[in-house]
Amino acid sequence: MRHDLDGIAVAARRVLVTGGAGFIGSHLCERLLGEGASVICMDNFLTGSPGNVEHLLGRPGFRLVECDLTGYVHVPGPVDLVLHFASAASPADYLRHPIATLKVGSIGTLHALGLAKEKGARFVLASTSEVYGDPLEHPQRETYWGNVNPVGPRSVYDEAKRFAESLTTAYRNSHGVDTAIVRIFNTYGPRMRPHDGRAIPTFVRQAIYGEPLTVTGDGTQTRSICYVDDTVRGVLALAASDFAGPVNIGNPAELSMLTLAETIRRLTGSDSSVKFVDRPVDDPEVRRPDTALAAARLGWTPQVDVTSGLRRTIAWFEQQLLATRPAS
Repeated sequence: MRHDLDGIAVAARRVLVTGGAGFIGSHLCERLLGEGASVICMDNFLTGSPGNVEHLLGRPGFRLVECDLTGYVHVPGPVDLVLHFASAASPADYLRHPIATLKVGSIGTLHALGLAKEKGARFVLASTSEVYGDPLEHPQRETYWGNVNPVGPRSVYDEAKRFAESLTTAYRNSHGVDTAIVRIFNTYGPRMRPHDGRAIPTFVRQAIYGEPLTVTGDGTQTRSICYVDDTVRGVLALAASDFAGPVNIGNPAELSMLTLAETIRRLTGSDSSVKFVDRPVDDPEVRRPDTALAAARLGWTPQVDVTSGLRRTIAWFEQQLLATRPAS
């Protein structure tokens, strides 16, 4: 594959994106089409939405397929690249669908890897910073093994992704499949669902509606947020390389949840108050990627600063929420 970091030109002729109607998946589909690839977008719409890719329907080279990856999967014709992004990703979703989350991380990954093996395609697994759990190492490097509770409520997601990483590695070592693993950190941007339970859409929705911003705990816990365009560039840089990873893709700019809430309140011009609520069980205390490996092996660094990314995200939410808000 050709690797051109000025435009992340991916020379794959035909790409399968599982979970392609989800938040990140839909942005990947859009970017790949723009780079001239043919895209098969596969989704069962459990947490993704056809609306996320509605604007791509009818474009040459785009095909939307409703399919549960944990069942029978067949794609006729050649496939050059498989981007495996099928999974619930927000705590609200995976706590509501725990078994489905475990199944797509295990059986779904098995089927996606089997398809990549059959087609001779490169395979990229969308893993997560959650494999590090509540980390004892900070920032988190790819060599860190993590601090994960295997029976806690978040384990359905954490352990599904950890198993998926292990299975991907086994297919590479035992079957010679050309695989790669990307560990994605707290991505945000347009097409997030207002009620998906994650901090940014929650704070933005509350600020726009003038509701109290619900900060969990005392708000000192940190996250590192990465704008979706940067995440997509990182994923495609990995796909276009010969690197196996795992590799962190995220923005090292770390901020507390209280600072994030106050920043969103300021950027929206909202007069919402801040309301402190209980923290979820096993909620990580800190989160920040060490991205030295991505810079060295992929030439990738994030380009969108937090303020610019939040402004773009807020503008999108304002358009969506204010247009659909019921009359009082």
